[in-house]
Amino acid sequence: MRQMKTTEAVGQVLCHDVTRIVKGVTKDAAFRKGHIIREEDIPVLLSMGKDSVYIWEKDGHMLHEDEAAQILYGLCVGDHMRPSEVKEGKIEIIAECDGLFKVDRKRLDRVNSAGEMMIASRHGDFPVKAGDKLAGTRIIPLVIEKEKLEAVKRDCAGAPIFALKPFIKKKAGIVTTGNEVYHGRIADTFTPVVEEKLTEYGVRIIGHEVSDDDHKRITGCIEKLLGEGADMILCTGGMSVDPDDRTPLAIKNTGAKIVTYGAPVLPGAMFLLAYVKGDIPVMGLPGCVMYAKRTIFDLVLPRILAGERLTAKDFAVLGEGGLCLSCPVCTFPNCGFGKGGQRWDGRIY
Repeated sequence: MRQMKTTEAVGQVLCHDVTRIVKGVTKDAAFRKGHIIREEDIPVLLSMGKDSVYIWEKDGHMLHEDEAAQILYGLCVGDHMRPSEVKEGKIEIIAECDGLFKVDRKRLDRVNSAGEMMIASRHGDFPVKAGDKLAGTRIIPLVIEKEKLEAVKRDCAGAPIFALKPFIKKKAGIVTTGNEVYHGRIADTFTPVVEEKLTEYGVRIIGHEVSDDDHKRITGCIEKLLGEGADMILCTGGMSVDPDDRTPLAIKNTGAKIVTYGAPVLPGAMFLLAYVKGDIPVMGLPGCVMYAKRTIFDLVLPRILAGERLTAKDFAVLGEGGLCLSCPVCTFPNCGFGKGGQRWDGRIY
């Protein structure tokens, strides 16, 4: 660093905090280290008794924290994202649309293992809304070797570390199953819950069929909705292992390919996901979706609506973090539910 007259320091970078003390009012840094001195800062600094300041002398081998943050931001940012203003060497990444946030965990780890730099983000595979904060980047010291950042850029070349997949406006068909509902013995309290969750994501419900426990009739209801243009089917009820719960068989008989029947998630262990006609998802929703605040359905639905095709591995990794604690005040998704163990590889699907 070098000492310089304050009146000549416009455009220079402070190497130290400058503290302002007003008796009985404040004692705090008026300017932080790393601040780039502006014309309007000069009178303020002089009023604080700072006739000279210590500034950082830039050379071709070192980068200031603001420049470094821009480079880290460039490694991270994908479509539908924007940066905040650079502040104290930090840039935050903001969502520009509703969608599913994705993290290339393997490459994120490479950056954070390099030393003297960091990228912190929210969990991937969860929904976000426009305006949400996604991540933040900065280096740890005030300056960093240029070559160190260039090495990280080479190591992490390719697609951005983060992706934001906008939700697709799907058309859903709902099949409610169960003799008790079909024959009018009880009111259908399951379908309204499903409708509310779908509406939250802008899904249009194009049909609703009610069936008894006859698996052939359930299959017929699914096929009817597919014929009417549904590109997503949700079947409620009949998902347990009781002999008269026939929904899994009915789904299979449509010719659908079963991805999983069962998931390491509570509530939601009896969840079923299949694909019919190539890429149309068919979900069998267990009874817990009707009464529990958050379930496997809340983990899977956003990914389906972002156009992801899920595999058995996607479900197998949900065990760690797959236990909902049924907190008296639910803060999902700002909790640990569904956020553990998602580390099969570093790809963004």
